[in-house]
Amino acid sequence: MTTARPAGDPRIPRSEHLVLTGVLTAEEAARTVVGILAVQREDGAIPWFRGHHLDPWDHVEAAMALDTAGEHEAAERAYLWLARHQLPDGSWYAAYADGDPDDVTDRGRETNFVAYIAVGVWHHYLATGDDTFLDRMWPAVCAAVEFVLELQQPGGQIGWRRDDDGTPATDALLTGSSSVHHALRCALAIAEQREEPQPGWELAVGALRHAIRRHPERFLDKDRYSMDWYYPVLGGALTGAEARERIDAGWERFVVPGLGVRCVVPNPWVTGGESAELALALWATGESDRALEVLQSIQHLRDAESGLYWTGYVFDDDAVWPRELTTWTAGSLLLAVAALGGHEPTCAVFGGEQLPKGMDPACCPDA
Repeated sequence: MTTARPAGDPRIPRSEHLVLTGVLTAEEAARTVVGILAVQREDGAIPWFRGHHLDPWDHVEAAMALDTAGEHEAAERAYLWLARHQLPDGSWYAAYADGDPDDVTDRGRETNFVAYIAVGVWHHYLATGDDTFLDRMWPAVCAAVEFVLELQQPGGQIGWRRDDDGTPATDALLTGSSSVHHALRCALAIAEQREEPQPGWELAVGALRHAIRRHPERFLDKDRYSMDWYYPVLGGALTGAEARERIDAGWERFVVPGLGVRCVVPNPWVTGGESAELALALWATGESDRALEVLQSIQHLRDAESGLYWTGYVFDDDAVWPRELTTWTAGSLLLAVAALGGHEPTCAVFGGEQLPKGMDPACCPDA
């Protein structure tokens, strides 16, 4: 386990973009970074918390948060962990006990988990300008993208998983496909930086975006989950007025004023990760004031000692649940704060304006 550093340690940069009124002071931001570092294993793995599992998506989110704080070496170790333990087909398993690559607890391979390496690698490159790192990670990104695109369906949506026996799922999840859309655009940005055109990826991301925007029937019905509400916006498939209309349509259904965002309706349970991600989506649509209010509303989930955040809160019972301080919840909050604070790599990755769009298909016309 990485030894935790005191909040005043000068090796933790006091970045102005991680200070946000009513959310984080400089000392609190430093403590949160320390909390994530304390969970990271020496080999670079970042499980949810020590003794729990690692999944590749949340591992990347925590690594991205470390980059927002200037902890580039620790973030790089997290990405190199992925490169070392990538499976021959380009994927990773869905869960590893405590980040141990030899102790797999879910041998399925989920497409949005696999794709997300591209988001993290591009974010790290923008934060460091390290061409050697990009060269080293490029084969892993390529292999991951190819694994994911093997599960793209004729309608553009992405099958959500391949089982351990190789059986592909043809069902698609809107949240997962929206995350994959974001990842494919980041992969195309990496390809452009390396001057290695990927026309197949461009067609794939265009078809996927069209499915997300115009064909809800191609996805499993998970309308009760808040992620299905905001992820098409967070993943960049919906932008502008279309994005704002979607957010407004679900606001009263999912947002609990002063407490955060429900994970699933009608359950009286708000969660920190979903709340921070919604804040990122709001920022991307130009609604920074509402994003700030959401982030301020979840500070009741903060554990002052560790700097980490409880996963959620059941407000009918006035109870923290589950009793987990997760790296990915803290990571999502740091990324949202960094975007609001103008951290250029985070803004570039989640703002989307600088990411390649791919090629839209000649299908049904836009509304």
